[in-house]
Amino acid sequence: MNAEKLICDFSSSCCLDWHSVDDVVMGGVSGSRFRRNPDNTGTFEGFLSTDNSGGFASARTFLPYRDFSAYSGIRLCVRGDGKRYSFRIRNDDRFDGIVFKSDFDTVRGAWIEVSLPFSGFRAAFRGRTVEGTHPLDPANIVQIGILVSKKQVGSFSLDIDWILAYRDGR
Repeated sequence: MNAEKLICDFSSSCCLDWHSVDDVVMGGVSGSRFRRNPDNTGTFEGFLSTDNSGGFASARTFLPYRDFSAYSGIRLCVRGDGKRYSFRIRNDDRFDGIVFKSDFDTVRGAWIEVSLPFSGFRAAFRGRTVEGTHPLDPANIVQIGILVSKKQVGSFSLDIDWILAYRDGR
């Protein structure tokens, strides 16, 4: 078995249908979009505001292949703006509910690889950590997404070259 399984590289039809879910769902005014670029990267960008009790912007997609139980975690190649982002995983197709998150920092203008072991993902509900719930199920990853949140007001931009599942050993 390969040490890595590509989830998304923005060069094929898989993983191209991303949807924004921003704080406007609760009265906020933040906005984001996810776009595919001519160089086969993706960009999550927008503006974050805490006005009207807001403070988050996100984008997510559904995966056609969902069993990553043979892998140890998620690895991304990103170029950021120096802000902190959260990679999100859902084990269901619901709009709302428990999400599993792992935060990562970016380096302004530099491409970096970020490794997020499944064991480091924490359950959350509407921005708050949830204790005592079921753990992340790597055998059923239905949705993945990216989120930027409070205390990072202003424009944001995160380029993604690829997302893959990795096995320990690399």
